[in-house]
Amino acid sequence: MPNQLSFDWPTGVALGPDDFFVSQANAQAYAMINAPETWPDRKLVLMGQSGAGKSHLARIFAEQSGGVIVPAATITPDFKTEATSVIVEDMTTLPKTAEEAMFHLHNYLRNTGGTLLMTADAAPSRWPISLPDLASRMQASNVTQIDSPDDALLSALIMKLFADRQIMPKPALVTYLVPRIERSFAAAAEIVARLDRAALAQGRKINTKLARALLDNDG
Repeated sequence: MPNQLSFDWPTGVALGPDDFFVSQANAQAYAMINAPETWPDRKLVLMGQSGAGKSHLARIFAEQSGGVIVPAATITPDFKTEATSVIVEDMTTLPKTAEEAMFHLHNYLRNTGGTLLMTADAAPSRWPISLPDLASRMQASNVTQIDSPDDALLSALIMKLFADRQIMPKPALVTYLVPRIERSFAAAAEIVARLDRAALAQGRKINTKLARALLDNDG
C-alpha cells in the first residue's frame, strides 16, 4: 500500500493519490473509496473529523471515477446533473430547500447505476434532514469512517503540516509532540500553527525546546 497522506487543510496540500498517508486509522476508508463496486446500492458515506482527509479522499475518488464534487451547501432546489458519479461534501450543511433535489439526485443515480459518495462529520442518523423519504435513504447508506489518528498518521500529519509551511523540523520534534497533544487532526494543525507563530514572534527555531515551552504554558 502506498505511503500517502490525508487531510482537508487548504494551503499547499497535495491532492494526488500518492500524497495520502494510509494508516490503520484510515485504511478501511481508503480501501472502500477504491472499490465502489462493493458499495450497496453504489452509495457510500465517508465520515470523519474535520481535517481527517475526507476532501482528499473525495478528490481521489472523483479523479478515479470521473465524478463531480458538489458542496452540499451549494445545492439549490433546481439542482440537476447528468454525471454518473457524484460526490456531495459536508452533508450536514445541506439546505432545507435542497432536500427534494438531493432526494431526486439519489434516485437518479440509483436508477442509472451511478455512484454517490457523501462526506460528513456525523452519521446519517444525525443529519438535520426533514424530508422523511430522503432521511430514510440516507440512513440506509453504508458508512465508512476515518478514525482518530493513530501514532503513524498523527506523525505524518504533523510533518506534512510543517512541510506545507516550508518548515522541516527534526524528527525528534514530532516524536516529542505525538504523545503530548490531543489525538485529533485539529490538535495537530493547532500545535503546528502555534509553533510557527511563536518562532516568528520570538525569533527562535522550531524545535523540541520551543514545543516544551508552549506545552508547559498550557499546563
